[in-house]
Amino acid sequence: MLTEAGEILRSAEKLDGAIVSAAREIYACSGRVVVVGLGKSGHVGRKISATLASLGTPSFFLHAAEASHGDLGMVRREDVGLFISNSGASSEIVALLPHFRRTGAKMIAVTGCPASPLAENADIVIDAHVDSEGDPLQLAPMSSTTLELVLGDALAAMVTILRGLRREDFALFHPGGALGRKLLTRVRDVMGTGDNLPLVREGVTVKDALFVITGKGYGAACVVDGGGKLTGIFTDGDLRRLMEKRGNDAFNAPIKDAMTLHPKTISPDALAAEAVRVMERNEISVLVAVEGGKPVGIIHIHELLKAGIA
Repeated sequence: MLTEAGEILRSAEKLDGAIVSAAREIYACSGRVVVVGLGKSGHVGRKISATLASLGTPSFFLHAAEASHGDLGMVRREDVGLFISNSGASSEIVALLPHFRRTGAKMIAVTGCPASPLAENADIVIDAHVDSEGDPLQLAPMSSTTLELVLGDALAAMVTILRGLRREDFALFHPGGALGRKLLTRVRDVMGTGDNLPLVREGVTVKDALFVITGKGYGAACVVDGGGKLTGIFTDGDLRRLMEKRGNDAFNAPIKDAMTLHPKTISPDALAAEAVRVMERNEISVLVAVEGGKPVGIIHIHELLKAGIA
């Protein structure tokens, strides 16, 4: 492990403008980044291609051995070839170089041998040379593949900066993941509306409000005036506090005497993650979604938990 870490540090110290040029070439690419590799470097190439795609750069992996049997038909002039090869001299890799030259696609080489056929034919060469593999036999690719992966990640990170990619953009590429849910789910996507919205008028009693609370299952009722504007909220907690003061007489009390004035609210278009922050900050479990001063929805922390937001 220390051997591989040392090779990465040495590589970082000797990096030149080639990696910057490569990042700019990928950023300017109007086609796709064709990541080419073979063997262990091929496995690394698949990961690099997946990382680029996840950050908004169209990319696919091209297996060097399969490419010569028809897969080269996927390569176009507007593409950029990103070749990953430690030796830069594998016959399968070298066989592809004339085709990329004929199509006019740009070639970027990540190789440990700057004097290799791959490096000599590439438009941009990123030096991935290592002095030690970390393998006791110095035969198995360890440090070299680790460095290839790190350099690929560095390229992807630089292209991300050039694109000005935001967290919201990233979420669009990962709608099924936890980050996607947090950044894409709005309050209106998970709130209770219509018949599920617990509403009571200011003139009702606590007992009347309890029937609504029990029937809707949110542990709260939104209190509105004659114009439908939100004036307060009545929760299970409000009932407990009222009963401590009045005992059984609490059920006949006007809801206006028991409700919480100026309750915390949120816009239905706000991110569901923001609803979680409001609930945590104010130590509450339910939040009313309001538009134009009128309640249009209600959301409980349990719904956010089910949606994977909280």
